[in-house]
Amino acid sequence: MGKFVITKRANGEFQFNLKAGNGQTILTSEGYTTKAACTNGIESVKTNSQDDARFDKKESSNGKPYFNLKATNGQIIGASEMYESTSARDNGIASVKTNAPDATTDDQTA
Repeated sequence: MGKFVITKRANGEFQFNLKAGNGQTILTSEGYTTKAACTNGIESVKTNSQDDARFDKKESSNGKPYFNLKATNGQIIGASEMYESTSARDNGIASVKTNAPDATTDDQTA
């Protein structure tokens, strides 16, 4: 089962990582100024991860595939790692769709 891990960045911002059952990070958030905003971001991932249209498949300047998960307003709520192939990226998207809805939250800032 997946989990969202909330941490604090060096600059004081909060962020979350969605980790798959094996502990691998499959989605990383932007920085949030408050923990409440970070928690809202997690809820947004849970909702938006079930809509294929919310996944924006991209390719980095060095040719590595990755994806962004966007909210209904078009704002990026999470980004993936860089993958070695488009099939690996698509597996990452499938993993987010599987893990996000029922993921627990591990707040490591408390």
